[in-house]
Amino acid sequence: MNWIYNQRRLGSISLCALTLLIGLVFTCRPASAQEEDVTFTGTVVSSSRNTVTVQSSEGHYVLFVFATGVKKPEAIPNGSRVRVVASFTDENGVRRASEIAILEPPPSTGQAQQPVVIPPELRGVERDIERTVRRFQVGVRAGVALDPELIMLGVHAQFGPFFSNNLYFRPNVEFAFGEVTSLFALNPEVIYRLPVSSRSARWWSYVGIGPGFNFLHQNFEGEEGGNKIDFGDFHSDVGLNILGGIRFRGGMFAELKTTVYSDPSPTLRLIFGYNF
Repeated sequence: MNWIYNQRRLGSISLCALTLLIGLVFTCRPASAQEEDVTFTGTVVSSSRNTVTVQSSEGHYVLFVFATGVKKPEAIPNGSRVRVVASFTDENGVRRASEIAILEPPPSTGQAQQPVVIPPELRGVERDIERTVRRFQVGVRAGVALDPELIMLGVHAQFGPFFSNNLYFRPNVEFAFGEVTSLFALNPEVIYRLPVSSRSARWWSYVGIGPGFNFLHQNFEGEEGGNKIDFGDFHSDVGLNILGGIRFRGGMFAELKTTVYSDPSPTLRLIFGYNF
């Protein structure tokens, strides 16, 4: 029985590693020729901590995401004319800016200005990017666990990045219930965003690790001589959680998690969640 149990755990870890490998294959695709820098000039119509939207003289709107180490002025006021050096991304209307220079300041307040209507899709991308790079986030999660079979619900918070642009602290609480087993878990996990794509990309992959404090109650009922007999058992232990997942810029994420050095905690958890 111990051999079967160990084989199941080994299979779970292998499945997590396979998922991570698939994520790396997709995110580490070779750069295309379109990623060469181009120069764009226009008028700033919207700006935030991590993006700026520019309207060209032809009336086209382009959303620029700030690249790591971007050269730019401290403030980029709306209405100023700018020159942006940027590279293409895989999204239409979105570019990655490496340098921004102000060519002309915004017009004086006494001059009449035409109302600006930015396309809703660019506004949506701008909001998603700002959500992704916030230093504090909360979210919800749900999923299924195997061995034992459970339905899972939970909440989490995310802090960071700390020490580097890719390291986050993400404590979470999980509640699970099944036909026989009930679970309450506290998981102070650390996740690492794989730096093969930018933080503002459509999606990025991550890995994580952390202790898992698990409290399980298993209840068996039987009958003997016409009387019901309740066999209850309570377990509490500390395991090591190992996980890998994919997060989308809109807030959704999916991950696989396994717990080692813990029995009878779930061998494998498939989790879907959303970050607000």
